Amino acid sequence: MLIRGSKPVDSALPGDFKSRYSRTGAVFILVVVCMLVLAALGVGMLTVAWGARRNAIMLKSEASAMLAAEAGYEKAVYEMSKQPDMLNALEAGASGTAGALSFADSRCNYQISLYTFLGSRPIYRVLSNGYSGAFCRTVDVYVVQAISGWDMGMCRVADGTGTGIDFTEPVYFADGEIIDVPIHINNLKDSPDYRDIYITGSPQFKQLVSMGEPRYTSGGTDKYASVMGLFEQGIYFSQGDCKITDAAAVQSKVDRFVESTKGEFKFEPAATTDLGWLPGAQLEFFVEGGVGKVRITNDCRVRGFMQDSDSKTSDYRIKPGSDGKTYEKYYIYAYHVAPDVGGAPVTYPIDQTYVTQSYGEYESEPGGQIFVEGNVIIGGNNASHGGDDQVIKGDVMVVATGNIWIADSVIVDGPHQADGRPSPDNPNVLGLMAQGVIKVVDPGMSGYPAGGTNGYPGRPDPNDPMSVPAGYIYAPVAHPVAGGATYERYLPATVVEAAITVGGGGWGAENVIDSSLTYGGRKQSAPSVVQDYLYLRGTLVEAIRGVVGRINRDGYLKRYFSDERLLEGILPADIWLRGKYVPAPAGWHDYRSGG
Repeated sequence: MLIRGSKPVDSALPGDFKSRYSRTGAVFILVVVCMLVLAALGVGMLTVAWGARRNAIMLKSEASAMLAAEAGYEKAVYEMSKQPDMLNALEAGASGTAGALSFADSRCNYQISLYTFLGSRPIYRVLSNGYSGAFCRTVDVYVVQAISGWDMGMCRVADGTGTGIDFTEPVYFADGEIIDVPIHINNLKDSPDYRDIYITGSPQFKQLVSMGEPRYTSGGTDKYASVMGLFEQGIYFSQGDCKITDAAAVQSKVDRFVESTKGEFKFEPAATTDLGWLPGAQLEFFVEGGVGKVRITNDCRVRGFMQDSDSKTSDYRIKPGSDGKTYEKYYIYAYHVAPDVGGAPVTYPIDQTYVTQSYGEYESEPGGQIFVEGNVIIGGNNASHGGDDQVIKGDVMVVATGNIWIADSVIVDGPHQADGRPSPDNPNVLGLMAQGVIKVVDPGMSGYPAGGTNGYPGRPDPNDPMSVPAGYIYAPVAHPVAGGATYERYLPATVVEAAITVGGGGWGAENVIDSSLTYGGRKQSAPSVVQDYLYLRGTLVEAIRGVVGRINRDGYLKRYFSDERLLEGILPADIWLRGKYVPAPAGWHDYRSGG
């Protein structure tokens, strides 16, 4: 019963009970708030974790797509390295010009195409798409065939008639030499495995060197540890071989060259069955009235000479039709004769030989092309072309299925640098490619007496049918000895400015012999001169090294300089043979789509 004036019932509750009730409510509220906060944190952490995992999955997929695209590019470049001629492969749709790869969590496809020509140098495009999950990464690269300054099938010369490495000997880079040219040497695959570059003393290699072989033997021995300090720009190992030793690859280049050459500049000298006589065409380059010209005498016959013993000669080539490792002596140049009736030489402006290499809608810049089914002699009687040397004004490439014999200094017109090399802005260039050898002749050979201890053919005799065939006249080459007869001739220090490609052997000089033998060797520029200099300003690709000279004995001393213009592809015709393709400057692009 409520008594008037009294307090409410709850006000009569004990004070400690009221306090506990209030604290319990506050704790409950605090717990709820904490749970809400923790729940929010948990959801946030789950969101972050899920996002991180999602991002990780996305990054992994994107990285896998990129790696797959790069793998497709590497596969494409590998397939390109296997092709004898890349343009021919694209025209034929050859295997490897497109393809696909699959991996555990990704895949790719690639396509190779011609992008354009830079001068006469093809620029190829490799487009590779990599896929992983929802991601697509693309690698889009413009590549070019690598060019060195001096490519060698092997750093050895043939020293006998036979098959295999036993019929070759090493060529050493010697103490005191300065080699200012990029070098590539194919993998010799010798056993036991030694260095494929031969060094004595401390020559200096000023530019990059690449080797087909690895640095280490299969047993882990470092073959290069003792010589690495000689290579100022270092060495790249396990690089793709040059295809100069692949007869099929060389033939494919020749076939393409013939196909694109104008008909009037395809020469086929008349064949001959006479022993020691070889078919040939003579080319003389000169400038007249500011115009570059070439004087061509077709249907010449070269009087060849061969020593009767392997011990008397260094003149070997790769035997045609062999496996590329069989060597034989060959007929070197003694002299040649030209048709006396109906075979007058014809002179052409070099630009009349110009054609373009083409592929579909793409065309190279124009360049001169001359093809000879047989042998070529470059040089002549200086009075016939108004100068002491062969001078090239224009861009021209000469290809021969036989040998190319050089019987004069061969230089390009236009500005040169202080060291003698053509200036970077010099537009004139010469290319020489032979399926035989390319050699500097010994023009004095015909001046030596016939017979005797040397067995040389001697000077030409119009009354001797074995000396000059009926209907032909003697065609002297190189510089005459002052006051001497036409058969007394010599070559002084010789300069050759050209890109040289030798498919059937090596580059060098003929009739280089060991002075310990009892008969005369190369005719030097003067009796008091032991050796002359051979200057090569250009590039050189040779299947096997050729003999240039024997130190302090006979022949030439080398003076080689790279012409960097040739590395930029200004040479007419697509005749490059390196098996390596590299990105063009600023030629790499990659990007993503999807995801």
